[in-house]
Amino acid sequence: MSKKIQTAERVSQSDVSDNFVFQRSYLAYVEAAKLVSGNILEIGTGSGYGIELISSKADKFLTIDKFESAVGAEASSRIENVEFRQMNVPPLTGLPDNHFDFVVSFQVIEHIKKDDQFVKEIHRVLKPGGKFIHTTPNKKMSLTRNPWHIREYTVDELYTLLKFDFSSVEKKGVFGNEVAMKYYEENKASVRKIMKYDILNLQYNLPRWMLQVPYDILNRRNRNKLSDAGTHIKLEDYFIADAKDDCIDLFYIAEK
Repeated sequence: MSKKIQTAERVSQSDVSDNFVFQRSYLAYVEAAKLVSGNILEIGTGSGYGIELISSKADKFLTIDKFESAVGAEASSRIENVEFRQMNVPPLTGLPDNHFDFVVSFQVIEHIKKDDQFVKEIHRVLKPGGKFIHTTPNKKMSLTRNPWHIREYTVDELYTLLKFDFSSVEKKGVFGNEVAMKYYEENKASVRKIMKYDILNLQYNLPRWMLQVPYDILNRRNRNKLSDAGTHIKLEDYFIADAKDDCIDLFYIAEK
């Protein structure tokens, strides 16, 4: 298995230092599960913590990821309506037009170089009236440059990208209550202490590939440092509301 899968970009439900990210990431699956049915495609299996929930709402559930996934393979053998495929996207190779009722993809689009082609491919495989449900970080709330991300989006930037292909786009966001935002502010202060040593502004002046390993090491150390505070955060400390500049993640629903 590629070492890349072990980076802080892959949120773990078992690592306590990831809890603050995991809870808000899992909220996306909980909210999506209220909406989805029929034939469902997931782009970005990740650690696989959404498979059980989404597949329980599906007639058929195909989950794909660029990496091999032991969790995905195990779910394919254990759950009758689940299939896992390893696939680099875009394109969505081998998937027919007008086939899926829903496509879900959480914290993926920011990693895709050709995001416009990514969106067009999702539109292609959706049935008329089908919906694309996804999340991505809100650029205005990011604490520093994340070199694992090709780009991040503001509320309006993501809307513009999606509206080019989709007939309607519902703009929602993931917000935190006082408990979650207290952790966010502590994290923000900690990151600022680290970044004050970047006097040459290397985080923006160096290519992404040179920053990925040091970013991951510092990110993991920072999460471990704050893990005591992060472990107290629960699913209920995050909620979905109309997207604004201060939402942590964008949660958009685009209809074909």
